[in-house]
Amino acid sequence: MGLFSALYGMGLSCKKYFCGIPNKLPSKVISIGNLTLGGTGKTPAVIAVAQEAKKRGHNPCILTRGYKGKAKDISFVSRGEGPLLSPLEAGDEAYLMAETLKRVTIIKGKDRFKAGIAALDNAQLAIVNLQAPALFILDDGFQHWKLHRDVDVLLIDATNPFGNGKLFPEGIMREPFSAMKRAHIFVITKADMAARGAITAITGKIKQFNRDAPIFTASHKPAGLITASGEIRDLDSLRNKRIYAFSGIANPAYFQSTLTSSGGQITGARKFRDHYAYKQKDLDEMRREAQGLEIITTEKDLVKLRGLNMPDNLSALRIEFSIDNEFYDQLFRRVK
Repeated sequence: MGLFSALYGMGLSCKKYFCGIPNKLPSKVISIGNLTLGGTGKTPAVIAVAQEAKKRGHNPCILTRGYKGKAKDISFVSRGEGPLLSPLEAGDEAYLMAETLKRVTIIKGKDRFKAGIAALDNAQLAIVNLQAPALFILDDGFQHWKLHRDVDVLLIDATNPFGNGKLFPEGIMREPFSAMKRAHIFVITKADMAARGAITAITGKIKQFNRDAPIFTASHKPAGLITASGEIRDLDSLRNKRIYAFSGIANPAYFQSTLTSSGGQITGARKFRDHYAYKQKDLDEMRREAQGLEIITTEKDLVKLRGLNMPDNLSALRIEFSIDNEFYDQLFRRVK
């Protein structure tokens, strides 16, 4: 292990020590997180779990850090009727969840315990079913040790599970492999795009550290297109179309391969860093580069373009988290 990764590992140990005994909310908590930096498909998974929780009679409330969001302190991103903050204030992922989920409270804050208490204290102001007990969903919670959780769901990206296996900054690992022992349920995401033998190899790695937790596979399926004006388009409209694809996400290769597998022909592309804050000049440059092409981006990127003059031929690819129903059965049995 290199010097900087060793220092990072020491910092993790100190952080765990100073977190002490986790604070416990008076309602059940599901944590959804990962072992690596970005790109595991966490946001679609959180959305899917919240939607399934509602179907099963729960009253879900998402606790999120709102990564890159400028709003300080504890802030309601949504009380169930759409975003209350801008993408800049909420963070792109939190804003996307607020835009997608109806009748689900979403609250951001660095201290998720305090955010949860604020959600309970303000329940009468939120669009929630007060007859159902609250169920907290902790977004990106695997490393948030300050809050007790009843179930830890750990996502692993089948297309890039562990990088080079080294801790940040020499690799993409946020914690060592031994942290897998804490997980109650594993989900190998993007399994439909996995290389031959990848699922078997990942399963074997998990079993080295956690032999008891169930392992599920999930796919992130394209579910259509959404235009800048909110119009829904069928995915078939991409077939044999020449595409200019751009994104500012952790795994742009997966986004582009999804477009190709949907029948599109990528003849131009641009990649920005994850959570990139777009400027009008970026769109103007891409509009010139993409003359005659269909411009496609991700839903997460589309929310960051609000307020800018977007090209008329710009759409975002909608992605849905798809997993066997047994995953939900096991998950919600743990929070009864």
